[in-house]
Amino acid sequence: MRVLTVVVFAISVLDVGCGRAQTASPNTLTTPAADAGRTAPGAERAEPAGAREGERAAVATAGKDSASVREVTIPAGTLLPIVLDTAIASDTSRPEQAVAAHLSRAVAFHGQTVLPAGSRVTGVVTDATQSGRVKGRAHVALRFDTLSPSGSSERYEIKTASIGRTAASTKEKDALEIGAPAAGGAIIGAIVGGKKGAAVGGAIGGGAGAGVVLSTRGKEVRLPKGSALSLKLAAPVTVRVKG
Repeated sequence: MRVLTVVVFAISVLDVGCGRAQTASPNTLTTPAADAGRTAPGAERAEPAGAREGERAAVATAGKDSASVREVTIPAGTLLPIVLDTAIASDTSRPEQAVAAHLSRAVAFHGQTVLPAGSRVTGVVTDATQSGRVKGRAHVALRFDTLSPSGSSERYEIKTASIGRTAASTKEKDALEIGAPAAGGAIIGAIVGGKKGAAVGGAIGGGAGAGVVLSTRGKEVRLPKGSALSLKLAAPVTVRVKG
């Protein structure tokens, strides 16, 4: 009886040892390091303090900036008051020469400033004709094609009416220059030799006056730096406006 009891006890001890060995199997072994990298179910991952607040603020700022910018279309026919930053002259300028100017005052549309004073416009000389000696008046023309609002990095293509200037006619002045010497020669000729002398003196005087006119060019057109002009839009232009 004692032998049977000892055998049963030994078998029980062996069964308990096998169960413990299976529980400690390498496939289920965990280490403190591995446990440290795990997140308990339902728990959120820790973030640096203020990270989410900063992200929300950045998103809110971006949305505000986007909402504060809108597009405004300036209609054709709008006059833009400009001041030349480049001097232009019929006898010194050449076609395709670059020209710069700026708005002398702000341009408002529907009660809001859409183009601040100082906004830049650029273009080119389209014609520069020097005055002729006998005929042909001096003429200059320019056209602007780009607009850069002051305080903005935006640049817009624009279509504008050409701005042209033609020199005043000198016909009356030329007539006086020819006629005065002729009259003077006739008077001198009459004093010296009567009617025949008057005719000869008139021809000499007239030739002298005509020579002065033929050797002198007419007036030139000059638009110095700082000249005030009015630029007219030939087509509408859409600009981005803050506020």
